Amino acid sequence: MKLYNTLTRKKEEFVPLEENKVKMYVCGPTVYDYIHIGNARPYVIFDTIRRYMEYKGYEVNYVQNFTDVDDKIIKRANEENVSAKDIADRFVNEAIKDADGLNVEPATKNPRVTEEMPYIIEMIETLVEKGFAYEVNGTVYFDTKSFAGYGKLSGKNIDDLEAGARIEIDREKKNPMDFVLWKPFKPGEPKWDSPWGDGRPGWHIECSVMAKRYLGDTIDIHAGGEDLIFPHHENEIAQSEAANGKPFSKYWLHNGFINVDNEKMSKSKGNFFTLREIAKVIPYDVIRFFILNGHYRSPINFSKDLMEAAGNGLDRIKNCVKDLSFIAVNGKDGDISESERKLIEECVKYKERFEESMDDDFNTADAVSSIFEFVKFANKNVNENSTKLFADAVLLKIVELCHILGIEPLKENKSSDDEEIELLIAERQEARKNKNWAEADRIRDEIAKRGIVIEDTSAGVRWSRK
Repeated sequence: MKLYNTLTRKKEEFVPLEENKVKMYVCGPTVYDYIHIGNARPYVIFDTIRRYMEYKGYEVNYVQNFTDVDDKIIKRANEENVSAKDIADRFVNEAIKDADGLNVEPATKNPRVTEEMPYIIEMIETLVEKGFAYEVNGTVYFDTKSFAGYGKLSGKNIDDLEAGARIEIDREKKNPMDFVLWKPFKPGEPKWDSPWGDGRPGWHIECSVMAKRYLGDTIDIHAGGEDLIFPHHENEIAQSEAANGKPFSKYWLHNGFINVDNEKMSKSKGNFFTLREIAKVIPYDVIRFFILNGHYRSPINFSKDLMEAAGNGLDRIKNCVKDLSFIAVNGKDGDISESERKLIEECVKYKERFEESMDDDFNTADAVSSIFEFVKFANKNVNENSTKLFADAVLLKIVELCHILGIEPLKENKSSDDEEIELLIAERQEARKNKNWAEADRIRDEIAKRGIVIEDTSAGVRWSRK
């Protein structure tokens, strides 16, 4: 299995720190609002990577944080005249609902900044004691010049950064690129007691602390969106390695952006959408499938046409699985024939192609293509004359590959009238059995008005929506 390591800028063979175990940290959202479509991509991508590693036999300790203290959270809390905790709690719950909708497996741990304050203060104290941080009037800064490796993740040179820094000169700082570890209390903000006075942590320190606490000084994989490479992840490396005296993460994975109609998503452009808004008109599983249709490191474009294409592609898989399920129940009894046995052996190549794609830096786009090839094979070779056992064997193999990608084609979002349609079909079958053709035709017409297509086959009745 090879993955592209942002730190070394090349694909590397994945070798975990501990045999058969993976320690993985993924930066989570700041919970001041519903997560947006851009947030959905790291949720889906790194969940899929975790699933594939578990499929390959690794035990994955998967930690994803919630940033629950931040300027945006405080601003919204003050606007709504509630506490910052109220805002954070509300949108943590909403983020979990959206993640469930995307079929994201629960993390091993979802730590929250406000619950880690003693450990945050402890790491800042360590950095001060070791000479990597300094305090001025209640603010603690990390001294970027004190850490020799600063810039190694992003490839940025600290002197060049300072020369071109478009930042307001802060006379308290030793160097323009020094960043805040602890900031003093301001009225209207939550606060915690510390050796430097009441206040709250800066943004970057939280992930260093939570990764250390739940995964250890050195982890296998740290992941997030490419917008986090600098300064967030760069600063995490500096803090963690300065405090712990050890490498922070062996591999760094970053997903590309989602653009909307070929433009960067922005509230000012009016093309900013929350995932919840989109999910009202596009099913969550289609959104997930759309995200998987591009390589995770490449930018992808969100548009109505592309989402429609993703929905059609997912329907191809679902329809195949539905047909296989039907034949697995209503097909011929008896043992698998010799010709069917040879076809089952042929199925192995689709699984091998799938694994080859995923082993090559988690190329989900090519992995999806191998599933489509498998579906084409199934549609050609499994029919009403097939044995139940053959149909079931092919079905299980397709479903297994889909499951690795977090796609569950057997789980359909049933409409509120599905049970009524099933009842009407049963009534029609009873009318046909009694040779009451007029009643059978009346029921068929009523079903057709609901956009349902009925197909009478030798193995029973199948129905689908137009």
